[in-house]
Amino acid sequence: MEELTCVIIGGGHAGLQAAKALLNVSKELQGSRRLRLILIDKQPYHVRKVLLFRPAVGEEDITIPLAKLFPDDVQVIQGTATKVDGGKKRLLVRDANGNETSMPYDLLIAAIGSTVRQPAPVQGGIALTGLESAAAIRERWRSNMRRAAGEPGGAERLRLMSAAVAGAGISGVETSAELAHAMREEAAALGLDPRAVKVYLINAHDRLFQEGPAKVGRKLERLLTDSGVTVLHRRKALQESDGRLWFESGEPLPVGLSIWALGLEPNPALRSIGLPLTPEGRVLVDACYRVHGMAGVYSIGDCAGIVDPVSGRPDGMTCKEGSMQAIRLGKIVTADLQGLPAPSHKAVMDFFCIGLGPNRGLVWTRKWGLDMIMTGKLAWNLKKWVWNHASLLQ
Repeated sequence: MEELTCVIIGGGHAGLQAAKALLNVSKELQGSRRLRLILIDKQPYHVRKVLLFRPAVGEEDITIPLAKLFPDDVQVIQGTATKVDGGKKRLLVRDANGNETSMPYDLLIAAIGSTVRQPAPVQGGIALTGLESAAAIRERWRSNMRRAAGEPGGAERLRLMSAAVAGAGISGVETSAELAHAMREEAAALGLDPRAVKVYLINAHDRLFQEGPAKVGRKLERLLTDSGVTVLHRRKALQESDGRLWFESGEPLPVGLSIWALGLEPNPALRSIGLPLTPEGRVLVDACYRVHGMAGVYSIGDCAGIVDPVSGRPDGMTCKEGSMQAIRLGKIVTADLQGLPAPSHKAVMDFFCIGLGPNRGLVWTRKWGLDMIMTGKLAWNLKKWVWNHASLLQ
């Protein structure tokens, strides 16, 4: 039986789902070929990036050892992929000590993902970009609450009990809702009035939820208000300094903590790894996720510039898109190895799950031209299922 080495770069949700899909490829090949799977990531664990707000409000560990997810069938290598040589089918990998090795491959899957946009250092505040920044956010607001408990009252106490989340995408919405819940609980534990806690969500647009209809945005805002979040529309935050968040209008907002949630961008590592890129900085692929001009190389997930060949609509950077791409990638690789026509990309249906704090959520989807909205604990349970599915926990 011929053995082919398949290397997957990236242990994020798209890389995990790709490994799962490719484990089935050998079965589809019916004994003629076998895939030897290697997963490369700079960390020995998978970070559940969609849950980054959890360590920002509590002590939850959102990492999973990669070896635990793939105990037998996938070789996990801790390192950073630095260069793809498509002509020789070799990949350069740098380990934690800076040593570089050249690794041959027959198939290569680039699932390098995305990073959170960061503000300039002079803008102050803390960007929710990873585990360290999440811990820094948690320590800041907890310290502020303890200081507030020592204040006799007045404006300074209220400032210390206030926080702002700049950026009203889904990550900003979920972070603000979880933060309001956690800060209110902490206030009550410290003998403070939970009603004095103020969490502001700063939105540069006219309404929330630009991805769907206005009525869903209004519904989402009402649920956030019930959770203790105040949404400020048509505001652009520029800088936090001297205990205030300053808006473009020149107006200050007194807060004890400012969090930046500025959305995602393709991983900057893509600029030097040697793969062809779109003008937006994502990997240039065809409708079957094959990287242009590089035989045996594919790319999926947030780093890939995948476009619906029918509508021309680019895929978004969410785990639902990455998961569906991974499932289809398994079928594409099987077809390519068998010399058969491969399935083309198809966009997923409009479907969004948004967590709004413990046991609260909102789900929106559109089918047959009809908007369907679900809220409450059922929506929360569906959101939890999506989070767990993305990290292979079910």
